[in-house]
Amino acid sequence: MKKINWKSLFISLALSLGTGVLGSLLSGGSMTQYVERYRPPLSPPGWVFPIVWTILYTLMGIAAYLVWETGTADGKPTEEASAALTGYLISLGLNLLWPILFFRQEAYLFAFADLILLWIAICRTIRDFRSINETAAKLLAPYLVWVTFAGYLNLAIALHYL
Repeated sequence: MKKINWKSLFISLALSLGTGVLGSLLSGGSMTQYVERYRPPLSPPGWVFPIVWTILYTLMGIAAYLVWETGTADGKPTEEASAALTGYLISLGLNLLWPILFFRQEAYLFAFADLILLWIAICRTIRDFRSINETAAKLLAPYLVWVTFAGYLNLAIALHYL
């Protein structure tokens, strides 16, 4: 078993969890808005979201760490790892954009389009991570499931307000 590189793990977790914190700050009162909006069937209570997202961002950070550690030679990522991690960063960017579009801008259809792009980015990241570290790819599966569910909620809300 390989020794844990605590610095790399911390950086990876800080990046993923920091994205979540920044998204929350930029969304501006999202939980208040969530409670006041139309909620389609199967909508979870508001307290579920911060718990689920914290778990997902943690899993994402661990997955990226595993890819970094597995796909690094002499302190530099291989081309394959670099491409996979770039895809991961794109997914983080799309993830960060969603609460701004949905909550701050109330641009529900644009937010749904962002989720479609995010879903595609996650699928590609899973594929790319799998070629480097199977465990890393598996750690992203709950993220894909949750974003799929979020897509259902987002689309239902968008259609309701049309």
